[in-house]
Amino acid sequence: MRTAVPETPEAFTVPEVMTALRLSRSKVYDLIRSRELASFTIGRARRVSPDSVRAFMQERIEENAA
Repeated sequence: MRTAVPETPEAFTVPEVMTALRLSRSKVYDLIRSRELASFTIGRARRVSPDSVRAFMQERIEENAA
């Protein structure tokens, strides 16, 4: 029995978040440090859920619409 690999990753790496948001590495870590972008660690690996990236973007859209 083979396990299907999900088309959408369950968690992004920092470089993947950098690409998705078009931001620098230091800016992504600043957002994580300030808790504006939710993340978690597994050992020393930092990961960000796709939902966290979407929520971050939605918050920015709503802030700029007001």
